[in-house]
Amino acid sequence: MTSRYRIAVDRSVCQGSGLCVGMAPEFFALDGTHRSAPLQEIVDADDAVLDAAECCPTEAITIMDAETNEPGPG
Repeated sequence: MTSRYRIAVDRSVCQGSGLCVGMAPEFFALDGTHRSAPLQEIVDADDAVLDAAECCPTEAITIMDAETNEPGPG
């Protein structure tokens, strides 16, 4: 079971809707270009991260197992 996630945001795809920030403000923020960015690249496993990735309208968020770099759950 994954205990840590690696979060990546494809900024060329992100449209800055802010859904990830609204769902998981402890993990995501919009930067000066109004694109999402993870607040930390590696975080403890948390359903809020997965929910934010699943709700991204452009599928710009990728969640991976921090140890294996395999795709995370979901």
